[in-house]
Amino acid sequence: MTTPYAITRVGDAYLVSTEHVNWVLVEDGHDLTLIDGGYPANAADVERSVREIGHQMGDIRGMLLTHAHVDHLGGLVHLAQSHSVDVWTGAREVPHAHRDYLQQLGPLRVPLVLWRHGALAWLVDIVRLGGTDREGLPEAQPLPATGLDLPGSPVPVPTPGHTDGHTSYHLPGSGILVSGDALITGHAVSRLRGPQLLPRGFSHDRRATVDSLEEIAEVDAGTLFPGHGPAWTGSMREAAGLARATAGFGRP
Repeated sequence: MTTPYAITRVGDAYLVSTEHVNWVLVEDGHDLTLIDGGYPANAADVERSVREIGHQMGDIRGMLLTHAHVDHLGGLVHLAQSHSVDVWTGAREVPHAHRDYLQQLGPLRVPLVLWRHGALAWLVDIVRLGGTDREGLPEAQPLPATGLDLPGSPVPVPTPGHTDGHTSYHLPGSGILVSGDALITGHAVSRLRGPQLLPRGFSHDRRATVDSLEEIAEVDAGTLFPGHGPAWTGSMREAAGLARATAGFGRP
């Protein structure tokens, strides 16, 4: 099974966008960094996107995970094992990635989003993509305190709330913030377009998610590569302000 996607290039980074989730490839000569890996069924799509930009999977020097929800971790489970590549994520997210516990929309919380426009079609699609999979990623390890020596020189930006250990990544050379689900620009169950927060039921701690927008606002980047939705151009302070207005509480 293959999933259609579009590729947006900014500088040395590529946002690969499917209908339901994104991942990012960062290039430095012959080497790559992969950030997130989509759903379990997207693993082959990730490999296809690597070839499409002129690389091979052997060019990947490391994989980064924004957070351990199945739509970002699922593809990495297969890729990390089949290609023997290291995976890093925020220290607080490591046990979540190992599946010591699960902070994810489950059956008891599904009614919080089922009333939304497009939710039933979205639910059918994500089940097909492996959205009910609960396999962990034992290869996940905490981000090194000494910094990451990876293509694109990604800089971790802690953005907890969506999950306790959610981490965004700043790519200073390309002027990009890879925001994962701390800040998105579109979703199948949202009528909004542009910078926004995911609907309330998707986040573990809504208040912390809103608070993390201030961390995003401080990042010196002119392009947003979100976990869902298209790339967005503008200051991160503007993006955070627009997203805060969708939060439902707090200052606009």
